[in-house]
This record gives sequence, C-alpha cells and structure tokens, in this order.
Amino acid sequence: MSANLTIFLVAIVILMAYSVILFFYQRKIVKSLTEEEFRAGYRKAQLIDIREPDEYNAGHILGSRNIPLSQLRMRYKEIRPDQPVYMYCQNGLRTGRAGQFLKKKKYKELYQLQGGFKAWTGKIKKKA
Repeated sequence: MSANLTIFLVAIVILMAYSVILFFYQRKIVKSLTEEEFRAGYRKAQLIDIREPDEYNAGHILGSRNIPLSQLRMRYKEIRPDQPVYMYCQNGLRTGRAGQFLKKKKYKELYQLQGGFKAWTGKIKKKA
C-alpha cells in the first residue's frame, strides 16, 4: 500500500472518530425532546428557530424567534442564559452545533425538537 493511501485512510478514520465523538457530546449538551415533550415546555421557555431567514419565513413554529446558526455568534446575547432554551432547525442537525456554542457561553438548559421542524405537526406561521 502506498504511503499516500495510508495517510488518506488514517485521516478518514480520524475524521470519522471525531464526528462520532462530537455527535455524542452534542447529544449530552442538548436534550432531545419528542414533539409532545417539546410542546409541553416551549411556552415557558425561549423558543429559537436557528434556521436561515428564508427557511423561517417559509414556515415556523408560532411564537419562535429566528436567530440563525450563521448569526448566533453575534446574536447569542439576545437569548437569556437564566431561562430554558428550546431550539429547532429543519431536521435536528444544526441544533447540536448551536447547543455546543451556547454551552461554552454558560447556557445550561438546552433542548431541541427531535426530528426538527420537519417533524412538527402543530401550528405554524408563514410570512407573506
């Protein structure tokens, strides 16, 4: 086997291991809630849609605020650290990254909608 192929394969294995570790770390930080659990608690929390504005405008959970993941570093202070944070994205992948960032900024109660907005069956609002 050539040295280049060996280096490539080692890099792939390291990348895969890093991805798996990151996945479980994010799951530990952000508690995943079923739609029923999410619905039971989001009115007493800050409801944050971390999708991009065009996704948000196409339809979002009633009462949510749009703070896209791409803007979170600049806008995280709009989210109170002393209250629970209920987040969702389209399918649940971006909320892990958002949770990881917020945890570093000392936010403690972080929750996500299992399956993301795609899984939501409740009321939604669309911007014209």
